[in-house]
Amino acid sequence: MAYSYLNNIELEKALDILLNAAIESGDGPQTEKIPVGEACGRVTSEAVYARISSPHYNASAMDGIAVCARSTFGATNTTPVVLKEGTDYKMVDTGDPLPAGFDAVVMIEDVINLGDGTVKLLKSAVPWQHVRQIGEDICAGDMLLPSNTVIEPATIGAMLAGGIQEVCVWKRPLAGIIPTGDEIVPPGENPEEGKIMEFNSSIFSSMLYKWNARSKVYDIVPDDIELIKGALLKAVSECDLVLINAGSSAGRDDYTARAIEELGKLLVHGIAIRPGKPTVLGLIKGKPVIGVPGYPVSGIIVMEKLVKPLIEYYNHNNMPAGKTIKAVLSKRIVSSLKYEEFVRVKIGSVDDRFVAVPLNRGAGVVTSFVKADGLLHIPMNSEGFEGGQTVDVQLLRREDEIKNTLVVTGSHDPLLDVIADIMQRTWRGKYVSSSHVGSMGGIMAVKRSEAHMAGIHLLDEETGEYNISYIRKYFPDRKIILINCVKRVQGLMVKQGNPMGIRGIRDLTRPELKYVNRQKGAGTRILLDFLLRKNGINASDIYGYDREEFTHMSVAALVASESADAGMGIYSAANIYGLDFIPVCEEQYDFILPEKYMDMKLVEHFIEILKSDEFRETLQAMGGYNTENAGNISVL
Repeated sequence: MAYSYLNNIELEKALDILLNAAIESGDGPQTEKIPVGEACGRVTSEAVYARISSPHYNASAMDGIAVCARSTFGATNTTPVVLKEGTDYKMVDTGDPLPAGFDAVVMIEDVINLGDGTVKLLKSAVPWQHVRQIGEDICAGDMLLPSNTVIEPATIGAMLAGGIQEVCVWKRPLAGIIPTGDEIVPPGENPEEGKIMEFNSSIFSSMLYKWNARSKVYDIVPDDIELIKGALLKAVSECDLVLINAGSSAGRDDYTARAIEELGKLLVHGIAIRPGKPTVLGLIKGKPVIGVPGYPVSGIIVMEKLVKPLIEYYNHNNMPAGKTIKAVLSKRIVSSLKYEEFVRVKIGSVDDRFVAVPLNRGAGVVTSFVKADGLLHIPMNSEGFEGGQTVDVQLLRREDEIKNTLVVTGSHDPLLDVIADIMQRTWRGKYVSSSHVGSMGGIMAVKRSEAHMAGIHLLDEETGEYNISYIRKYFPDRKIILINCVKRVQGLMVKQGNPMGIRGIRDLTRPELKYVNRQKGAGTRILLDFLLRKNGINASDIYGYDREEFTHMSVAALVASESADAGMGIYSAANIYGLDFIPVCEEQYDFILPEKYMDMKLVEHFIEILKSDEFRETLQAMGGYNTENAGNISVL
């Protein structure tokens, strides 16, 4: 007796039924640990943190001489400075460690050799010029990759540079392929009349390989219900999912739907698509089974529309489309006329437009490719693009992923990595993207609609209050939501044991002490400037005041490496690097966003994370945070 279709439903609904059944079965994706060198194309199953900094030593970025910048001050064409080899300078090549006692490199082209072990300079050096400092690319403790991230070639380099040898990934699913039919024969034979060469399994295997899945092709099974059931039971015991090809219709010898129903659960038989209508979906022993129509075109359609999303579920990866989009550039990009240039950018979707934020363009900064969402092409003979200009960007992520990303900018804090990781693990297909431009940079980005929200910690010197006065000043005519995050301890990070005997801000003026600062506009920089004024200290009296880093982790890495004696930052960064910490104050770190974004599901999830036990416990382990009011909301 012919088998009747159970249903004839829409493709989207059929896909939802299949994915939900796979998820609810509990027999889903598995994990494994593999060597980093073998991980390209795989997907992380947990967050990956750097174990060492890169570079892990201060390295010369040029061929030339290592000098102490102070010894070159005042050098001009009329007042040259003469230096003695061994005492005042040492020869270095690109990549050489910076010798102890020196803090700058002068390019060999700018050195005049006097021939007697001395050289002459006509221009003074700037501290740390032509030096790749410890942690310039990666700082130990940095999150290199969050959970559920595709490992790219550049990512492998970043992990190896960060001291990672093995990485936990989602195990590639194994798909069993069962060809069926009395009329089909293996490829390579000269089929007789009435016989059809079986090549669908080769097509399917190739598609699965392209999607980063494995396949196992079983022997051809004749049109016999018991033989088909036996083949299905064998396949589900050995594979993660099963594709049974042909026999999915409602003809006399079409047994797929019946076999699945007798062995497990028949979910769908008949989908409203053409080609591909007689598709069968089911579960046997918790494993998804897809009855793929026998016609090759139908089979390919079903593979693309149903099997591919199932593979993406197992791999925790939506495959990139490589589409080109229009995006508004957040800031000016200057380019040389001599070169064709490709700039890595982060992309956010804000107010129904794409915003492209340029990433670090340094040739040695591999993490810029790890973080990139797209590539901006700058043609030869072009000077670049202006901020606010609309540009073409080639996507490295799917457009729908970008549209499901909460764009956060402003002040840096490692807790943003924690939030991003929880978001990706808890809500599949939802993301948090953060960039670090300082508190004031964050305020201006929100004001220009270049981000959904910003992290800020800005002290009002008159009232001693954090953040609120700045919101009222820069958003006088807009309702802004203030989301409380944490109170955190700011202070001076110093070497373990505090060998320099640093007690407070006044000690930063000691001539033998090397300081490392945060960038202009950073809340930490603003706090330091306030403390300097309060103590009657001139910034020019601090050696290293103009030496800038963009994150607390970068500052901590430089202090830990003895490249600097002190730097202002938060306790959690000092704790990660095992540094001593001299508390200066407790500050309020919050997030701001326009009221109109409060209806976004991503914002709702963001607030849920702030209020979650996992977030609070993670920050407690990091140290230096008070999460008592995390997630509280005020309308300003």
